[in-house]
Amino acid sequence: MKKKIYIADNDELVNYFSDNENFELVGNSIDGEVIVKEVEEKKPDILVMEIMLTKLDGFAVYEKIKEMKEDTPKVIFVSNLSHSGFVSKAIQMGASYFMIKPITPENLESRINEIISTPAQRQYSETRQLDEKISNIFISIGIPAHIKGYQFLREAVKLAVEEPEIISSITKRLYPTIAERFETSSSKVERGMRHAIEVAWNRGKIENINNIFGLKIYNRNEKPTNGELIALIADKMIMDC
Repeated sequence: MKKKIYIADNDELVNYFSDNENFELVGNSIDGEVIVKEVEEKKPDILVMEIMLTKLDGFAVYEKIKEMKEDTPKVIFVSNLSHSGFVSKAIQMGASYFMIKPITPENLESRINEIISTPAQRQYSETRQLDEKISNIFISIGIPAHIKGYQFLREAVKLAVEEPEIISSITKRLYPTIAERFETSSSKVERGMRHAIEVAWNRGKIENINNIFGLKIYNRNEKPTNGELIALIADKMIMDC
């Protein structure tokens, strides 16, 4: 079933969603008073809205829409106003997302699909995205995908993202958890990770890790421990969420 969408923004987004077979465009306007009236009448599933509108701004429109007792749409703000105060206000009001322009219609559609997906679908999507991000970092710093340590390290980063405190118990919890998942021993997990890091450093791609994190973290003669590398990458994944 097509999702009903209302666009309170520019013609590019209107044109894109009017031709999109996955959505039914039920209205578009930049007049705040018109938006309130038409959203109440047409009951869209999603409202994509600029903050800068005529007569009523986006926040005022959203306040009025929230007074509707039922069929309140998911709201995504899209705006050039990138001040953190605007973003915080939108999220505190209950908006599903705040996207800072410039954006592409395709990126907006992707974000909408995440928001309206079921919890199981969202979890699957987020897991895939995390896997891809971790894999990209590993490839960039020279950890080859075919060795066992690559799989161990990737699983370790995912665990550290889900449960950051596990890093403080690497030998008692992290290694045994991974060992159980791969039906091997904790010592083999530890050795496999160390081997993967040694391979990366021998490939001489140390500058790539400094570029990824934007800091001069390591030099050619410094090699991180398993725990250091896992924590570093997990922290970046959490910050990038």
